[in-house]
Amino acid sequence: MLNITKNRIDQFVKLEQFKSGQIFKEQKHYQVIRKIIWAFVVIVVLFLFLPWTQNIQGAGSVTTLKPNQRPQTIHTAIAGRIEKWYVNEGDFVEKGDTILFISEIKEEYLDPNLVENTGNQVKAKENAVISYADKVKALDAQMSAIENEKNLKLKQAQNKLKQAYLKVQSDSIDFEAAKTQLTIAKTQYNRSINLNKEGLKPMTDVEEKRVKLQESEAKIITQENKYITSKNEVLNATMELNRISAEYAEKNAKASSDKQTALSSQFDTEAQVNKLKNQYNNYQIRNGLYYITAPQDGFVNRALQSGIGETIKEGTPIVSIMPAKYDIAVETYVNPMDFPLINKGEKVRVWFDGWPTIVFSGWPGVSYGTFGGVIVAKENFISANGKYRVLIAPDPKDKKWPEQLSIGAGTQSLALLDDVPIWFEIWRTLNGFPPNFYQPTTTENTKK
Repeated sequence: MLNITKNRIDQFVKLEQFKSGQIFKEQKHYQVIRKIIWAFVVIVVLFLFLPWTQNIQGAGSVTTLKPNQRPQTIHTAIAGRIEKWYVNEGDFVEKGDTILFISEIKEEYLDPNLVENTGNQVKAKENAVISYADKVKALDAQMSAIENEKNLKLKQAQNKLKQAYLKVQSDSIDFEAAKTQLTIAKTQYNRSINLNKEGLKPMTDVEEKRVKLQESEAKIITQENKYITSKNEVLNATMELNRISAEYAEKNAKASSDKQTALSSQFDTEAQVNKLKNQYNNYQIRNGLYYITAPQDGFVNRALQSGIGETIKEGTPIVSIMPAKYDIAVETYVNPMDFPLINKGEKVRVWFDGWPTIVFSGWPGVSYGTFGGVIVAKENFISANGKYRVLIAPDPKDKKWPEQLSIGAGTQSLALLDDVPIWFEIWRTLNGFPPNFYQPTTTENTKK
């Protein structure tokens, strides 16, 4: 009953008259039990107010921090036939050590002198390029000579044309002079006839003037012929000048066409040289691919191909190698509901399968056999198992991880979140709520 009044029941009822009252009053150990129960209740209530570290649990395996430190499979780059093995499973190999030798199986590469013959073809084509370059230079010199000859011929023709013009002028003057003389001769002849009729001149003088007139008429015809001939020489000189220009333009065009043909052949040969060089380098590189070598120091885990004389295709896996040096890490997977609470740089507790461990998830400080880790990466795309992948590296401020750990060993992890009372964690768990959103504190330098 609740004590809501100061009137006690023992004031009105004698408890001793009841058997149960006599038992509890006479036997003192029941009072001890009552004290113990009350003490237990008090302890439980106090326990509910103890701090509890919220955490996100995940399961994963041991891996390496860097991709180039993880187990890798070596593939063959070319097709071939297995001829000789140089390693056994479990052997340690250094970078560049030969693992396997394969021989050629494709027809186009079976020639043992393929590289040498291709090199000779490259040299021959390079000499052809030099020959075409020399031909281009010769045609340039020929075009220069044609241009010089053309200029000389044009000057000569221009001089002839100038001479023809001067001769036309001279013959024109002579023709005009002949016309003047003919006019004078006609005047003198007519005057002589008139004077002869008057009896002042003899007949011989008339005949003499008639002869002079005839000579003037003949001379004017001759001068006219010379004048016309001079005009024709001007036309001929002009035609010769045009002919020379056309002739040397044709020669220059032919030489230029030959030059362009030589240049085209030179460029085509240079393209063939580059193609042959490409083939030559490819053949040299292919010869080096017959020996499959180790890309880095490590141990041969497993030979994926076996036997001698077995034919393999391009990209066929040959052996699996585990690098000798690696930085260990843990990849763990968390539920999608917990993924937003995971932050890069957050502290994590990790324990390994086969390693003695006692874990108290809410009190990481009292756990035994756990190791400190730091989240260095988280994958934003869900994995095939329906969870998100998180990569954890060793915490440099915590104790060192065991050196005996092997890649692929199972792990468990706890991502530590906010500190809450135990009663709050029980209430959250019973209601199915996610942990509190927790953002780890960072220094100003870390933010920068």
